[in-house]
Amino acid sequence: MSSPVPPTQAPRAALGGPARGPAADEGLARRLKALACTLPLHDLDARKANLAGDCTVYAMAELGLATIDLVTLSMDFDTGADRDEIVHRLLPRVAAQAPDRPTAEHERIARWVMESLINVGSVDRGFRMVYGTFGPDGDYVRRDYDFKLLEEVPGRDGAVYLRATDEAVNVLVGALDTDVTSAQIAAEVKLEVLIRRGRLADAQLAAEQARYRTVQYAESLRRALEATRRNVRAVDWLRAVPDLIDEALEHVADRYRHENAILTNIRRARDEATDPDHKRRAADLVDIVKDCIRRHTQLQSRLLQAGPLFRAEQDRQAFAAPPSRAGIDLYGQLLSPLLPLPLASAVRVTDRWFARGTGVRTPGAVRVADLVDALLTPPLERDHLGAELPEPDVVATPDDARFSEEQLEHALHLLDLPPDAPRRLSGLLAEARRTDPELPHLVALLAVHAASPGVGVAQRQGERRLLFAVDDGTPLDDVEFGGADLIVGTALLDEAATATEATEVA
Repeated sequence: MSSPVPPTQAPRAALGGPARGPAADEGLARRLKALACTLPLHDLDARKANLAGDCTVYAMAELGLATIDLVTLSMDFDTGADRDEIVHRLLPRVAAQAPDRPTAEHERIARWVMESLINVGSVDRGFRMVYGTFGPDGDYVRRDYDFKLLEEVPGRDGAVYLRATDEAVNVLVGALDTDVTSAQIAAEVKLEVLIRRGRLADAQLAAEQARYRTVQYAESLRRALEATRRNVRAVDWLRAVPDLIDEALEHVADRYRHENAILTNIRRARDEATDPDHKRRAADLVDIVKDCIRRHTQLQSRLLQAGPLFRAEQDRQAFAAPPSRAGIDLYGQLLSPLLPLPLASAVRVTDRWFARGTGVRTPGAVRVADLVDALLTPPLERDHLGAELPEPDVVATPDDARFSEEQLEHALHLLDLPPDAPRRLSGLLAEARRTDPELPHLVALLAVHAASPGVGVAQRQGERRLLFAVDDGTPLDDVEFGGADLIVGTALLDEAATATEATEVA
């Protein structure tokens, strides 16, 4: 038998170096990443002293969390959150912290918090933290962790929207890189248990976390579909995405059953509650669970469209034309090297560049090969009368006009008024009704059309009379029509103006 290790040496061997192994190192890295995602929020309070004015009264980290919350709940599957709308919804919270400050300052603080979470000042608009891990050989290795909290994405309508990243959602729920499905199931079970026990305050927090997980699940699918639209080969549609879709569909079906049962329990708690605060929390829970059901319905529709989208993108990208040859970078290859040079040296470069950069011009002379082909090609024999045309099968179209030619003639005769005797539309409608019950509709159409007469068109066409209608504010008193009782009359066009315009046209 081998001699046992002395007890005094065991602790010394265990404490001889740092904890080795992938499990211990991965756990430390996860905690460091979780801490890094909260650093931009703490940095808001550290940097508020640099703002103009006294901004120490504002709790910037609280405003940052509220901004992430608003963006997460406002973004949809296809579009994100509008920046102005987020600022508008954040203003009451900013104003509550400093009610005696002006509204312009509140808006400035809200926009500063939102732009700081986007990290507008950086090149890639992201955050970076350096942390250390131990490599396979035990050496300490420094690594970069790049992440974003809010990112700007283009919408299909050309606008720019805000979207909360996975790191931002994890900041809200207090976790990092958690499995979305297991976290959602745990949140649903926790929510159902809390509702059954009547702890609605804790249930509201659990419901909000469940909704954040639903948004995170939809984001995973959206990113896979967006990557497919850019390059179908960059996404694993053989195993990863089909497994994701099957898992998500099963997840949605389970969530429907759980959420409908939860919704029934919440409504019962709301109806049976006597405490106003208890009833209000139950009503808020109903709205949150309804929003979860709506988001799951939207997620299900996108899941069903994922397969056809993959096949359509595969066909489009497979048969797309090959990319054209990359052009010249005018700024990096021409403008930037020329700016430090003197004018005499730069002109020689630009002259040679533009002489060769205008493209190839087709020569004016005929090519010999084209001329030989044209001369040696025998002429085609053509029929003198051309090909025989088939006899067309003409079908008489039915006359579906509402008004007949006789009714139009009666209406025009009724509106043929003397230039010095305009009439009210109500009188014209009454006279037309005595002639034909359908005639007032045609008279009303012609009168409304005359409310904006085309004087220039009438002059160019050589007309001497023009029907017009004017609204003087008198309401129309008629059994069939409403609106204004127009003054309808006939105006004589100026013959001199007509002749002048005709001469100018000629």
